[in-house]
Amino acid sequence: MSFTRRALASAFALALIWATPAAAGVPHTVEQGETLWSIAAASNFTTRALAAANGLPEAAQVVVGRTITIPSEGEAAAALGLGGVGAAARTASANPPVGGARPPSAAGPPPAGAYTVRPGDTLTGIAARSGVTAGQVAFMNGLAPDAHVIIGTVLKLPTGSVPSAATVTPAPVARAVPAASPVPTAGRVTASEVGQIAGAHGVSPSLASAVAWQESGFNNQLVSSANARGVMQILPGTWSWVEGSIAKRRLDPNSPGENVHAGVMYLDRLIRDAGGDERRGVAGYYQGPASVSRRGVLPDTERYVSNVMALRGRFGR
Repeated sequence: MSFTRRALASAFALALIWATPAAAGVPHTVEQGETLWSIAAASNFTTRALAAANGLPEAAQVVVGRTITIPSEGEAAAALGLGGVGAAARTASANPPVGGARPPSAAGPPPAGAYTVRPGDTLTGIAARSGVTAGQVAFMNGLAPDAHVIIGTVLKLPTGSVPSAATVTPAPVARAVPAASPVPTAGRVTASEVGQIAGAHGVSPSLASAVAWQESGFNNQLVSSANARGVMQILPGTWSWVEGSIAKRRLDPNSPGENVHAGVMYLDRLIRDAGGDERRGVAGYYQGPASVSRRGVLPDTERYVSNVMALRGRFGR
C-alpha cells in the first residue's frame, strides 16, 4: 500500500472513531431522585423511546447507581421499530395537545379529570354523572352554567371523575377549547424569567421552573386535554380564583408572564396551606387540593411529584 493510500485509510479510520460518539449511545448512571421519565425528558426523548432502547418496560423503576444508555436518535428509532434518524424524536410530538406542540415533559402523567364532550352530552348531564353540580364544572372551565357544550370541547372535571359515556363512546378526534381566561397565546418564557417571578413571590425558583417545564415546556400556547392553559397550565376557574383571592387585581390573560405569576401565586398558596410541605403543595397543583385532602395523594400524582422534584436539578436547587 502506498503512503498516500495508507494516509487516506488512517484518516478514514480516525473519522469513523470521531463520528462514533455522535451516533452511539451514552452511558448514564442513575442518580438519587431520577426516574426513567425525568432522564428521558432531560435527553429530549419520550419515556417509551428510552425504555425501548434499554430493553425496559415503560413503567420501569430505575435504581440509583444503575447505568442505562442514552441512545442516539437512530438507536432509539430502531428500538421502537420506526426507522430513520429523528423518528424517535418525532414520537414526542405525536398526537399533540390542543394549541401547541407536545413539550418534552409530556411523557409524565396525563391531566387528571380530563374529558372531551361526546355527542348527546350536556353540561348538566356531565356534571351529574361526575357527582358535582353544573355550576362547579362551569366555573372550573370558564363557562356559563347554562352553556351549550359543543362536541369535542375539552373540559376539566373533578379528579377521578369519568362520566360513564366515556366508557362507551369514543372521544371525538377534533377538539375545541372554551373561550375563557387565560388565553393560550403564542409565546414562551425562560427558566430565568420563571425563577425571577417565583423569587419575587417567595417560591423556590427551581421548583417553579420544574413545574412550568413539567406542565408545558415553557410554552404559553399549550392547552391540555383537561382545558388547562399556558406556561403553568392554569384552569379558567383557578385563574379567576387567583385574581380575586390572591392577586387582588385583574391579570392579563394574554401574557405568558402573567400566566407564570398566576401559577406561582397559586403554588405558593398550596405550599403554605400544606404547612410548607413542597411535595404536598405540588401534589395539590396537579391533583387539586380538595382531592388531595379527601382522597390522599393518588399514584399518578406521586409520579408527577417525583418527576417535578427530579427536574429541579436542571434549574438549581
